[in-house]
Amino acid sequence: MIWRALLVCACAPPLCAAQDLEPRRWTHLPIGTNVLGATYAYTSGDLGFDPVLQIQDARVEMQTTTLAYTRYFALADRTARIDVVVPYQSGNWDGLVSGVPRSVNRDGLADPALRLSANLFGAPALAGKDFAEFRARHAVQTTLGAALEVRLPLGEYQEDKLINLGQNRFSIGPQLGLLHTRGEWSFELTGSAYFFTDNDQFFNGNELEQDPLFALQTHVVKTFGQDWWLAAGVAYSWAGASTINGVAKDDDKSNLISGTSIGLRIDAAQSVRLGFIHADTLNDLGSDTDSVALGWSFRF
Repeated sequence: MIWRALLVCACAPPLCAAQDLEPRRWTHLPIGTNVLGATYAYTSGDLGFDPVLQIQDARVEMQTTTLAYTRYFALADRTARIDVVVPYQSGNWDGLVSGVPRSVNRDGLADPALRLSANLFGAPALAGKDFAEFRARHAVQTTLGAALEVRLPLGEYQEDKLINLGQNRFSIGPQLGLLHTRGEWSFELTGSAYFFTDNDQFFNGNELEQDPLFALQTHVVKTFGQDWWLAAGVAYSWAGASTINGVAKDDDKSNLISGTSIGLRIDAAQSVRLGFIHADTLNDLGSDTDSVALGWSFRF
């Protein structure tokens, strides 16, 4: 029973990864485009534990600074892109344990992520004048894409601590995405599955295994010329039950995430983005959080 409750914090990915709600991930851009980005996000919310643990009023506050690099290139005559994401986090968890205040702080690198995506249908690899002419002729277009995301176990991790920023295991996430563009409107649907390697240094030498976690997310995006855009999205994730030392914990996850974001172009190379995400657990154990993020990107 106690392990099942503790896994609320220990088995979930870091907050910035768990609350994945990214619009425009399948957007068609010219090959040769590079994007550098920096994002700051503040997350706060409540944690739910099994009553047997006598943990009450548990909360988490997390600050995440993320650096990212994206490059668009040609792969078998189709548009592809590579993403490198490196997050740094500072978090605080506090609450009452048997009526006594307790808190823990963590600062350091979270697990970086690499993502390779490619369009399987639509979105040919074009640049310059050819790209502009293609977009002008195809105001209505449907694109199908596939991606593979890998999270690397390089984040801050201490095996004698239950709460860590890193997960000490690989996470591998194949994705399939559908994008339909109709003039200034875009409609996106992405399905993902996350597979986890075992963590054999989980909390004082225990072994943690986790079943695959599945997720669906959809977005509606409205662009207003070339100056700014507005997006709204929702995501649902489920499954991902855990096993410790061969004993199944029957702790399937179930989460609903919703959010909005707005992007504004500063000049031909720079833009900013503001986003809000609300996450709810649909189980008795889990976290309910709100996140606000501000990002800047430079395109060259």
